Amino acid sequence: MTLDRSAGLVETARALSDGEVSSRALVEQALTRIEATQATVNAFRVVRAEAALAEAEAADRELSAGVRRPLLGVPVAVKDDMDVAGEPTAFGCRGEFPPVSADGEAVRRLRAAGAVIVGKTNTCELGQWPFTEGPAFGATRNPWNTGHTPGGSSGGSAAAVAAGLVPAALGSDGAGSVRIPASWTHLIGIKPQRGRISTWPRGEAFQGITVNGTLARTVADAALLLDAASGNHDLDPHRPAALDVSAAVGRDPGRLRIALSLKPPFTALPARLQPEVCARILELAEKLTSLGHTVEEADPPYGQIGLTFIPRATVGIAEYVHEAPFPALLDRRTRDAARLGRLLDGAPLRAARRAEAVLHRRIGGFFTSYDVILAPTTAAPPPRIGSMLELTGLATDRAMIAACPYAWPWNVLGWPGVNVPAGFAGGSSLPVGAQLLGPANSELLLVSLAAQLEAELRWHEVWPPEPVASDAPAA
Repeated sequence: MTLDRSAGLVETARALSDGEVSSRALVEQALTRIEATQATVNAFRVVRAEAALAEAEAADRELSAGVRRPLLGVPVAVKDDMDVAGEPTAFGCRGEFPPVSADGEAVRRLRAAGAVIVGKTNTCELGQWPFTEGPAFGATRNPWNTGHTPGGSSGGSAAAVAAGLVPAALGSDGAGSVRIPASWTHLIGIKPQRGRISTWPRGEAFQGITVNGTLARTVADAALLLDAASGNHDLDPHRPAALDVSAAVGRDPGRLRIALSLKPPFTALPARLQPEVCARILELAEKLTSLGHTVEEADPPYGQIGLTFIPRATVGIAEYVHEAPFPALLDRRTRDAARLGRLLDGAPLRAARRAEAVLHRRIGGFFTSYDVILAPTTAAPPPRIGSMLELTGLATDRAMIAACPYAWPWNVLGWPGVNVPAGFAGGSSLPVGAQLLGPANSELLLVSLAAQLEAELRWHEVWPPEPVASDAPAA
């Protein structure tokens, strides 16, 4: 027996635990779907077919022996910035990368929960851009409309889940890189508190702005994967207290004070919320009001927060470029960003890091008046494939800020945010999303509110109009 591609993480784990299906059957099914869609969706950089089947057989032996773990035998995927023992970690770059010797901490914890890692998903070069394309692997395409990007930089993970290739996947988020592709592929994307899911062997990825997060079709699925991957390496600098995020699914969030924030945060370049996206966000605000919450327009006091983001982001790029085995093969925009990062790695970086505490106090004060912020995840629907690929550095920055000006401040703060589907732009098949944003360690509140919306809107029941996955091998 196999499961329909609509089976989520929770349902798949239950079916395995109850003996209704074998892990080998599910992994074979996932591998077949990946093969059938790789020419069109192109979600994966590495497919671990032989290793995943061996791991599935080992999981089946454990299940038969009565062993139970949260994800025992469940096929999942991880983004190709995470170390999986025996596989390369190319992070979107060209060249032949050596296999790594050990799992990263998040992958190690997924394995401890019993998950089978079927592959590593595509990401743009060093995760810099809100598209998943490049000469290293081609273009990853949006299952809702393959002429458009699924977003980035966790675009491969989002495409894999949206297409039904795996029930859930890990991504990483340094400026919206989980939330943006989640919004553009009609998924839940949880960016947790900094340190909730370890980024080890980099304790502070991109100077602390990047965290690992989860992508799934339902809040319960995203929460389950978050719980399974959460925890820390002994040397992690950020170690938030443990949470049971799954327990918040279905919990009444109470009557909340919600700030509707439509104004883009500070950006050096122009950004404008497109009317078709704004309309979807306003509809969500109306739904929240009908659920008993108080919603009013109010914007957090962001100030000049962008000045603290740029040094951390570019120094992070410079650190990766310094380690790159083939720097001459990197995109010119990557090399330029690394050059800027080397200039800012000193007093500007120290000042940016010190400013975080000031921002915590100032923006934290906003949460004495409001419990949650509702904001657009992006200002526009997903762009067409290729529209940003060959731009100059400045033109890329302009295009990114015009499309995605909303997500990055929460990376500076290190606080949780959850993308929820908001519908489709202009009656098209292009999804857009909204962010639920909270203060430090607010995952439980955000997840309970997201689940309340999901129970009303049933967004997980809507699939791409044309199936992009098949149970039959590609011809």
